Amino acid sequence: MAKKRPQTKAAKHQPQGRGKSAGSTGAAESVPVVGAREPCPCGSGRRYKACHGRAAAHAVTELVQRPFEGLPGECDWVALRELVPAATVELSLKGGLPEGVPSVTLATVLPMAWPALRRDDGSVLLGLQNDGSSGDLSRDLGDTLTRALRAEPGSPVGAERAVSDEGVRLQDLLAADAPFAPVVHSGFDFWVPDAESSTPDVVASLERANAAAIPTVKLAGVDAAYWCETPEKNHLRWVMPHAEEKLLDALARLHAAGRSSLGEGTRLVGSFRAHGLVVPVWDLPSGMGAEECEKPAAEFAERLAEALEADAPLSADERRARGGLTNRQVTLS
Repeated sequence: MAKKRPQTKAAKHQPQGRGKSAGSTGAAESVPVVGAREPCPCGSGRRYKACHGRAAAHAVTELVQRPFEGLPGECDWVALRELVPAATVELSLKGGLPEGVPSVTLATVLPMAWPALRRDDGSVLLGLQNDGSSGDLSRDLGDTLTRALRAEPGSPVGAERAVSDEGVRLQDLLAADAPFAPVVHSGFDFWVPDAESSTPDVVASLERANAAAIPTVKLAGVDAAYWCETPEKNHLRWVMPHAEEKLLDALARLHAAGRSSLGEGTRLVGSFRAHGLVVPVWDLPSGMGAEECEKPAAEFAERLAEALEADAPLSADERRARGGLTNRQVTLS
């Protein structure tokens, strides 16, 4: 169940500090927002990020548990952010594309870990697996996308601190009625449409990323389920939209009844928690490919729908099964 990526994300920053000014919400409301490393306008003598900026960032972190909520394909957003090495999605903007921008494409990772890239033809690539700074990933990505749309063609977009209570979120920028259709790639060759003109640094980054990418396939018959192959065994990771407590109860009912597997040699081994959603994970035999997962996954979806409708208290066996699933849950974000 180990998560692998071409680049390792840094641990998310949980601001900590001392002093009354940093913990005073009322005072924070009257202090102007400045750069993270600038002196705090309150006159404390500390940098903004260690003073009133800390309280603002912490408030946003606590508030935004599901940054992709309200976007089409929320479960796939989570999967591409946390589980899928190489994938792209064509994005549609509210009001259409600006002049000179032929397309906007979401990518799991970009070369050199750039947050975004404005290509020579004016098209935009937005990287999803970069760390944010405001505590609201949707706002960080919205800020990056806005800057990318304004960038000069042929230039990468660097990381900047997004102001936590200003700017736009993805939900403000993206068309709510547009489909979200990920295309999973075997590697990152989509980075360089013309490999011969790429810089040595980009070529080296591409080679490293391709070497680290594990084979991954999106199932066609159910939503947001991704098969992946590792040297030891294969896995199915399935991002589900259901409320966590309700979903764990349903999984426990199926597990206690011996109905939680995807067939012979498979096993529900636990789950991830990511961006407010639960991601059940199955171990699969090495010989079980993505196509062999389609039918048992569709059948499991029917069993799960029935279990989600149940409202009777859990039996003793079901409570034990739930406890086992909870103990094997890993929080990714």
